[in-house]
Amino acid sequence: MRKIIGAIGVIVLVIVVAVGTLTTRTMKPTKIDLLKEEYSEKHQPAVDHSLFPQLNKEFASAKEVTAECITCHNKRHDEVMMSNHWNWEREEYIEGRGIVSIGKKNAMNNFCIGTQGNEKSCAKCHVGYRMDKKGFSFTDPNNIDCLICHDNTETYAKAPNAGGDALPTLDLNTIAKHVGTPKRTNCGVCHFYGGGGDNVKHGDLSSDMFYPSRDIDVHMNVDGMDMECVTCHKTENHVISGKMYSLSSMNHNRVFCSDCHTDTPHEQQILNEHTVKVSCQTCHIPTYAKGKSTKMAWDWSEAGKLKDGKPYHEEDSLGNHTYLSIKGSFKWDQNVTPEYQWFNGTARHYLEGDVIADTTKPLIMNELLGSYADSESKIIPVKVHRSIQPIDPINRILIQPKLYSDSIGVGAFWKDFNWKTAATEGMKDAGLPFSGEIAFTKTEMNWPVNHMVAPAEEAVSCNECHVRENGRLASLNDFYLPGRDYSKILENIGFATIFLSLIGVAIHATIRFISNKH
Repeated sequence: MRKIIGAIGVIVLVIVVAVGTLTTRTMKPTKIDLLKEEYSEKHQPAVDHSLFPQLNKEFASAKEVTAECITCHNKRHDEVMMSNHWNWEREEYIEGRGIVSIGKKNAMNNFCIGTQGNEKSCAKCHVGYRMDKKGFSFTDPNNIDCLICHDNTETYAKAPNAGGDALPTLDLNTIAKHVGTPKRTNCGVCHFYGGGGDNVKHGDLSSDMFYPSRDIDVHMNVDGMDMECVTCHKTENHVISGKMYSLSSMNHNRVFCSDCHTDTPHEQQILNEHTVKVSCQTCHIPTYAKGKSTKMAWDWSEAGKLKDGKPYHEEDSLGNHTYLSIKGSFKWDQNVTPEYQWFNGTARHYLEGDVIADTTKPLIMNELLGSYADSESKIIPVKVHRSIQPIDPINRILIQPKLYSDSIGVGAFWKDFNWKTAATEGMKDAGLPFSGEIAFTKTEMNWPVNHMVAPAEEAVSCNECHVRENGRLASLNDFYLPGRDYSKILENIGFATIFLSLIGVAIHATIRFISNKH
């Protein structure tokens, strides 16, 4: 009996070892495992800047820090001054327009409209100092703001309405000795607050992305991968990969999910087949503005109202401004389901002075190009920001108003609250004609959603798109979507295929039966 029990024990042990061995041999790391391993190691600085004697002194201004940076990092300033972060423009090919320079200098938007004449306010998000329309030099390397991108103390900040100059109260000595690879805080201080406030513009870039949880973004989750912006937006010679679709017309220097995940990241082949026409973001970013609300609509025609001769503001229950005298009324939303468009990576843009052909329709500020028939196009999620903004009804061009000034009486709308003088001075600054007449027109601006990636288990389910009514892709009707669309011809072909298959099976079975009889 003992021999039998012992033999059984040996057999069980052999089976356990064999199963364990086979399991170990066949368990291959997944693509996700490999990516986690690749990005788990954090960057370790190779240089300790606190040991440089030239940084161990008191700096009277941030420009003095730049001068010291250049002494060691020679020629780097030339790279910066070739970048669009510095120049606020780059050459792009726009369909129907040819090669043009496009950027914040001449591309208008439907948030704060444009930079012309408003440089002192807008330059808070520029990598330079002392910007204004008259005195800024784009060729002086000492005007480069190295610290806005490379400060690692997370204390550096620019002063408001100071043409890009740093706050005068900063400890520049400490900051200069603690610089390095850009962190999320360096990028986010501008990109999370674009358009005039937290998450105002993009919808998928808010202060929640400084230290996001897994439900906000799986890649930047501080308890998970904890990736920085520059992990994906890789940089070479100060040229950062990835471009804002609001200011970019050409399909190059982009950042794609497939750069890391490849075009076939799923175990199920049917899902991999979707990547031919569906972007990764479409399924993996089911909602945006998960934490902070985002601005969905802006009505400039309401701006200028005063109470007791003074500007005022109103807020909703979440603290979002629903009215500002200087800007008008707003609509906000949270946990927003994106709109969806075809996009091939190219776009058209409204530039200062462009004549509007039909002022009865909403003007698309940045038309994303693409269609189902276009082999380069994929479905992408988009935040569409809708606005009502000033227009010259005679010349049929958008008005670039002068918004900011240090003092009253010079025509700036945020000081004088007069549309006529703001338009007159603003169009003069922009070098554009102005008839003296002001009206308001509807505009739309497209912001593709690329961040706030959801955990895999929260991805868009099949029946959210493949459904007869109220599906996510209801607005895209230039192709046949199974489960949503009905075609009598296709239905008849399907039924005929099934019917003929059944007849074939019956004939085959009859022949086999007769053959067996013989």
